[in-house]
Amino acid sequence: MMACKHLAPGTQCIVKRDHTKPKANELAFHKGDLITIMAACENKGWYRAKHNTTGEEGLISAFALREREAIRVDNKLSLMPWFHGKISGREAVQQLQPSEDGLFLVRESIRYPGDYVLCVSFNQDVIHYRVIYKDRMLSIEDSFFFHNLMDMIEHYTHQQGMICTKLVKAKKRHGAKSAELELAKAGWLLSMQQVTIEERIGEGEFGAVFRGEYMGQKVAVKNIKCDVTAQAFLAETAVMTTMQHKNLVRLLGVILQDGLYIVMEFMSKGDLVNFLRTRGRSVIETRQLLEFALNIAEGMDYLESKKLVHRDLAARNILISADNIAKVSDFGMAKVDPKQQDSAVLPIKWTAPEALKHNKFSTKSDVWSYGILLWEVFSYGRAPYPKMSLKEVSEGVEKGYRMAAPEECPPAVYTLMGSCWDVDPGKRPSFKKLKEKLVKELKGLQDAKLY
Repeated sequence: MMACKHLAPGTQCIVKRDHTKPKANELAFHKGDLITIMAACENKGWYRAKHNTTGEEGLISAFALREREAIRVDNKLSLMPWFHGKISGREAVQQLQPSEDGLFLVRESIRYPGDYVLCVSFNQDVIHYRVIYKDRMLSIEDSFFFHNLMDMIEHYTHQQGMICTKLVKAKKRHGAKSAELELAKAGWLLSMQQVTIEERIGEGEFGAVFRGEYMGQKVAVKNIKCDVTAQAFLAETAVMTTMQHKNLVRLLGVILQDGLYIVMEFMSKGDLVNFLRTRGRSVIETRQLLEFALNIAEGMDYLESKKLVHRDLAARNILISADNIAKVSDFGMAKVDPKQQDSAVLPIKWTAPEALKHNKFSTKSDVWSYGILLWEVFSYGRAPYPKMSLKEVSEGVEKGYRMAAPEECPPAVYTLMGSCWDVDPGKRPSFKKLKEKLVKELKGLQDAKLY
């Protein structure tokens, strides 16, 4: 049996077996428990670790551990495997055969568009409960209201209320995989008891972001209550489980309660746009701007090596850590298959011409966006294409218009921007080449100061 490879502090692992009678200083655990590595021991193959549920610390052998698994991005996880979409009452009855008390599914109401129906098998019959959507809340009975279907199902799993029986077993839609089971198996599912939610630090289009604490460290917690939006963000979560790099915001885990909670490392200095605008050129030197640019290029080079296209690279989606490290975040639009069509609203000012016109996304379209991001960085957070409408931008870019250099922008950096904005995607540099150019520029700046 092979031991885990060397594990860095902060790595989270799943234990492979029970160890309920530990020796002195050893950690007690059960198979499937999640632990966090605190430090490697002098005794090779042993680590000091912290139990993610009990909070206890102790020694653990590498042979007892396996690292958390990445969730395949094309794995069709469902937060609501019991949701069957727009099927008739008769079809629901057929799905709930053979009859079994507490077997259930949820469908869209055909008779009342916009409402749902909870269908429950009981006493050889199927009872249909209309779920009314009112004031952004769902309800079957007037005494209980829910933000989403997930909360409703969770409630009636534990309490019968006014329905015929507690919900016991979900009738899964054909092909649906339970997100809860898959995330738990791979080691990414957390419980609300493990995370302390503190003050709200942001409000996005899709939900709120809170500061919190998990395993003794500060975290950012994104909460999405809407069923459909939460399902869409599950794809972002799947992408984040496959990514580990110092310049990508790290996923710590997921909570499936009251919608979806995504727990990430806390980036105390916020997003790059706000960081630049609130400090300006009197505080931030050119060297720091170049370092941010290099950090982002390194993160994107890693994504390129994984054949992942971000599709929404912009300064607003870059976060800054306490020690001024820039990290790429928001993988909500990221795809392994960039040819796949969807209805995402594209950020026109950052999107490459071929992506806007023909839906052709690639690493090279990310490079175009990186050029726009560079312009944002060296203009200290100004919005790109100032005073131009979206229509003027898309028409102008197609005719060959490119933004002028930001004030006091190093000529070599503006040349780099221009190379990112080549109309021919094949002529744009790779992120590896961009990294090399930025390292060279930083070295030149350092050598100039020495003289």
